[in-house]
Amino acid sequence: MIVNKLIANMLPHMPKRLIWIFSKRYIAGETIDDGLRAARELNAQGVEVTVDVLGEFITSLAQAEGYKNKYLETIDRFTSENIKGNFSLKPSMFGLLIDKEACYKHLYNIIALAVEKNSFVRIDMEDSQCVDPEMTLFKQLKKEFPGHVGLVVQAYLRRTLDDLNSLNNLTANGHPLNFRLCKGIYVEPPHVAYKDYQEVRDHFLEDLEYMFKNKMYVGIATHDKYLIDQAKILIEKYEVPKDMYEFQMLYGVTPELRRSVVQEGHKMRVYVPFGKEWFGYSTRRLKENPKMASHIIKALFFRG
Repeated sequence: MIVNKLIANMLPHMPKRLIWIFSKRYIAGETIDDGLRAARELNAQGVEVTVDVLGEFITSLAQAEGYKNKYLETIDRFTSENIKGNFSLKPSMFGLLIDKEACYKHLYNIIALAVEKNSFVRIDMEDSQCVDPEMTLFKQLKKEFPGHVGLVVQAYLRRTLDDLNSLNNLTANGHPLNFRLCKGIYVEPPHVAYKDYQEVRDHFLEDLEYMFKNKMYVGIATHDKYLIDQAKILIEKYEVPKDMYEFQMLYGVTPELRRSVVQEGHKMRVYVPFGKEWFGYSTRRLKENPKMASHIIKALFFRG
């Protein structure tokens, strides 16, 4: 574990071309065309996508304007080419921590275009400082676009079940609440997030069961076979119809497990990130999950 942390801290200082040997497995590329290529390949395998333009925690509102325009272009391109999928975004890349009103306006414009194109946008959940303002954004945008906006919740946060309970009255115009449930990856203190591996799993399943009981649409986002198997048991127990859940995975991760879920007849969606900010994305994820370091070393020295 200590060795992995040391490697994870060293890798951001290595040449980008070396990091790319690892990263290209998990990131579609730098351009919209790269994202389209990856999405087409996944669609051909019977898998839908959620598209993410890389970037987060900006330092100026000019950057936010640039990212808004990139998302508008991305939505226009993907929908015009009939890609089966939708879109995810991180509010911090639109100025959430700089100017909340400006952030809201950017998200409003993006989701309005998605509605025009008959698509859907999910608000990604970021670290704990962002949870309350992102929930507020979701509530505001859910009122404006009832069937076209969703939210991510993280099972390792101690507050998540209470948050789900507080959001349960937002269903509007016959549109169910739509969540992606994931374990959570940001480094948080123990009073904010559960730390024990099995404890996080247990709360993931507790949250999932609450969602099924309350008729919420759930994107079950995990590569943990144990959680996938337990989710299937809950789906059967509550007789959850196929149009009220899907499984979700990350681009390039556990493709064999992904195929097995698809072959069993479950809907699958893959998170496809692309953009010029891939280096920062990769190195941040390494620091958050040092266990990945050993896989990177293998990629660098045995594949590269």
